[in-house]
Amino acid sequence: MQEDHIFLKNNRHIDLYQRATKLSNELKNHVKEADEKGRFLNKTVQTLKNHQYLSLVLPASYGGEDLSLYEWLIMQEKIAEGDAATALSVGWHNGILMELKEGKLWTDENFDWVAKKAHKQKLFNRASTEKNTGSPTRGGRPETVAKRTVDGYSLTGRKTFTTMAEVLDYAIVSAWIEDEEQMGWFLIDMKQEGVSVDPTWDTLGMRGTASDDLVLDNVVVSKRHLVERKGKSSGPKGWLLHIPACYLGIAKAALKDAVQFAKEFQPNSLDHPIAKESHVRQKIGEMDLILRRARTYLFHVAEEWDRHPEKRPQLAKELAVVKVTATNDANKVVDLAMRIAGGRGLSKEYSFERYYRDVRAGLHNPPMDDLILEQLASGLLDE
Repeated sequence: MQEDHIFLKNNRHIDLYQRATKLSNELKNHVKEADEKGRFLNKTVQTLKNHQYLSLVLPASYGGEDLSLYEWLIMQEKIAEGDAATALSVGWHNGILMELKEGKLWTDENFDWVAKKAHKQKLFNRASTEKNTGSPTRGGRPETVAKRTVDGYSLTGRKTFTTMAEVLDYAIVSAWIEDEEQMGWFLIDMKQEGVSVDPTWDTLGMRGTASDDLVLDNVVVSKRHLVERKGKSSGPKGWLLHIPACYLGIAKAALKDAVQFAKEFQPNSLDHPIAKESHVRQKIGEMDLILRRARTYLFHVAEEWDRHPEKRPQLAKELAVVKVTATNDANKVVDLAMRIAGGRGLSKEYSFERYYRDVRAGLHNPPMDDLILEQLASGLLDE
């Protein structure tokens, strides 16, 4: 905990950190199997449920602990040190709950329903991405269609990158509402007739997220399960900071392992471990410096989000810059760890090669670098 003491500012922070450490260590036991199989394991889900992690961010009135963004990121980053794929995956679930709690996007009745389900450790995620439309942040119109029926709607389409698809209890699916000529989001029970999962996930990194295709074939939903329409926005999404927190967690794990490797590895060409070599020491120092800078920025913005709700609209750019900064810096840290480990870093005997694969996924999570750089440039050049 020594390297994290600066970010743990009270006893509640320390307690959450210690609980996250315990959860992280338990999840770590399943990482290798999940990575090899490219699956989100049932025992991983059960571990999260055992720790009541699927309801922790909920208001106390629903049995949660009403975590602030800052507090949640303390836990997310620590969990990612042990199991980054699970941290990123469950981050979407808890992020939805946090957004609905703060943003008032849904009716009180619908939020009440979701919160009670989450308290029972039911697992949610959004399904918005499609093969031909790409990331929803780019504004593509979904090809999934919602057709009006007598009692509600019938949904047909295919969603890609549906994280944890096989183990989800509910999906919040975006679709084009034909008779309204607008996009909406529908709450789908994954056990409904016409819902299936196509196990398409076979990627380089973040294999344990099992982000398969969700297939909908004339799935019938009631009118009340049209829970959200495009146009109603909660504004900047502070909860998306779970993305950079995850990748900084990977970088922290890589630094820890690089330090241990440097202290223990002694080739027969040297009479001391490589930890005494100046070029190794420089790399370790650079890794630590990059991480300190990136983590300070992350937690500073999170603290501003919590302390000044009235200023949240002005934090939109900072939220985006944190993501771009943290994911790129995390990649730099892991690259340096690989240089320290050398050829051994490519071996599955060590975790370095998984860090190397997983951390690169952050470059493809929204928001994308090019979009944010253009927005920053526009703010300076086009005003």
